[in-house]
Amino acid sequence: MGSSLDRLVTQISKCRVCVEEPSGRPLPHEPRPVLRVSPHARIAVVGQAPGTRVHASGVPFTDPSGERLRAWMGVTSEEFYDTRRIAIIPMGFCFPGLDAKGADRPPRRECAPTWHDDVFQAMPNLKLVLAIGLYAHRYHLPE
Repeated sequence: MGSSLDRLVTQISKCRVCVEEPSGRPLPHEPRPVLRVSPHARIAVVGQAPGTRVHASGVPFTDPSGERLRAWMGVTSEEFYDTRRIAIIPMGFCFPGLDAKGADRPPRRECAPTWHDDVFQAMPNLKLVLAIGLYAHRYHLPE
């Protein structure tokens, strides 16, 4: 990774904004930011936020949605997790918790404004952003 991106990932891995300075209720558990980036990546997959399985594993898209996404993209797991090719940058880096009905909550509001512009600036080789879901669409396709 590039040195500025390395520093940024280190800062993100220690982030506690959603616990210490939350926009609304604090994150209901310890933060565990999940992302995979490289200054060499040409594609960025931007999803919503990690789910319970990803929170446990620390590896993005290790669930049925990841299998569907890789099949849809026509890539193997090896290709998908090769950060020199594909970066994985969720709108919220941490699992946001479950709502009263047991569904994943939306991505935390603090995450994207705090980190996304810096992450994308530190990845100069990106040629394609694959925005998945409403929150990613709103951020990357505001029009």
